[in-house]
Amino acid sequence: MGREQVSIKKKQKNSIFYKLGTALLIISVLCWLIAAVTTFTPISLTVKASIITGSLIIGEILFWIGALLVGKEVVSKYKRYLNPRNWWKKGEKQKHEE
Repeated sequence: MGREQVSIKKKQKNSIFYKLGTALLIISVLCWLIAAVTTFTPISLTVKASIITGSLIIGEILFWIGALLVGKEVVSKYKRYLNPRNWWKKGEKQKHEE
């Protein structure tokens, strides 16, 4: 029974939906970076506002579509990695082990 679960997870990771979802998650991060970088460009304020608003909206839409495609477990894993509260916890555990 354990082998069947492993093979199902392996098939899920190799599926086109999983790969597409991962790509959409990466593109959504790039959209958020575009919004951050746009603030430092020498273009007019109205164009900046349009680019930032559009990239944030598109980034959110792509994130949630990608999250639906890859699954709940993967999204919660990435959320843990991106949560600033968890950044230093691993380092503290290693200090106590030494």
